[in-house]
Amino acid sequence: MTNVDNTDNPNSSGSAQKRADTAIDDGDANPNREARVAERQAAAELRRAELAKAKEERIALKAAKADAKAQKEVAKALKFKVPPTAQAAQVKRRHWGVLLYFCAFVLLPTALSGWYLYNRAADQYPSTIGFSVRAEENGAAIEILGGLTDLSSSSGKDTDILFEFIQSQQLVQQIDAKLDLHEIYTKVENDPIFSLKPDSPIEDLVDYWHRMVKVFYDGGTGLIEIRVLAFDPQDAQNIGRAIFEESSKLINELSAISRDDATRYAREELDRAVERLKQAREAITAFRLRTQIVDPNADVQTQMGLLGTLQTQLAEALIELELLRETTRDGDPRVAQAVRRIGVIRNQIELERRKFGVGGQGPGGEDYASVFAEYERLTVDREFAEQAYTVSLSNYDAALSEAQRKSRYLAAYIQPTLAETSKYPQRLILLGLVGLFLTMIWAIMVLIYYSVRDRR
Repeated sequence: MTNVDNTDNPNSSGSAQKRADTAIDDGDANPNREARVAERQAAAELRRAELAKAKEERIALKAAKADAKAQKEVAKALKFKVPPTAQAAQVKRRHWGVLLYFCAFVLLPTALSGWYLYNRAADQYPSTIGFSVRAEENGAAIEILGGLTDLSSSSGKDTDILFEFIQSQQLVQQIDAKLDLHEIYTKVENDPIFSLKPDSPIEDLVDYWHRMVKVFYDGGTGLIEIRVLAFDPQDAQNIGRAIFEESSKLINELSAISRDDATRYAREELDRAVERLKQAREAITAFRLRTQIVDPNADVQTQMGLLGTLQTQLAEALIELELLRETTRDGDPRVAQAVRRIGVIRNQIELERRKFGVGGQGPGGEDYASVFAEYERLTVDREFAEQAYTVSLSNYDAALSEAQRKSRYLAAYIQPTLAETSKYPQRLILLGLVGLFLTMIWAIMVLIYYSVRDRR
């Protein structure tokens, strides 16, 4: 340490430099110049060596201080006690409680469920039936291609209605009245879980129906498949047939309602056209009775023919008069008779012409102009009523034909099957599900217990 302090003292290096400089200054008087240069280099190297040594001593001092500080920290750490090594785990009372809880909550109920499923649960026989709603289309090929979307939409709506109807209380009541579902589903003994309770109300019967009758509906294809379970295979098949029959009745009712809706407006329009035509014909009949003219056109033609005949007779009489005047003398009685004949014909022509004018008296005391105008009006009304009746009748026939052509019906692609072996209840699957859910509940309860225990 003394050497380090002397080395750190700048006076030592300064004295060496001073001695070197003094030696050089003193050497100025010496004629040997080379000796002075060598002495000065030796003094510089000595100074560099002293500086390097001082640097090494400072580094060593810092390292010594760091080692001392580390030793102090180690000594301070050694004052704390090191905890002992953990002991080996041992089975405690709570572990036995968890195991006992597993046996009581999981193993015992699972064993009881297995005993019940394999010893008490009655065999159930399935019957499968599949059908879809079809619409009969007999139109042209282009109409069929153009109406595929509408047909699919209509059938899809009917299938949706049928899907809900099969699960409804109405169907359950109808089949119960036909087959006595209470008798079918209460015939087994010692199976209170999978059988229906005796004297159950309709609500319980509907809930049990949902368990025993499963409906599978494919909305894309419109196919419905039903699986019916019963304790006897014949009962399951009978229930499937009853479902199909009641579903067919519903589809037929829907078709009848659809046909009535499609033809109701056309039929109402036809009834109005018939009434209008009837009134128009009654008006013409009343006109004929009042005027005593069946057809004014024919009567006018007759009058015009009579007037033409009179015109012809007048012309002939005038010609005959001219011939008599040329061939006879004055005062000949034949000339006077011809003149009287011409006058009568002219008076008759004038009378016939007055019948067609205003104030002229025709049949029934009315002038031909008014009678003919009224008849034309009635004729136009009758023709319009006949045309409207023809159009309405054509529309009604077309609507009726279209409604009948698009009639819907229920098509079964799987007839109710008759099972030979029982596949339900699925005992192994049910037993596995019971064990799985009980194990999950047990694990959750254990986790909750340890979570509460760790927080204390």
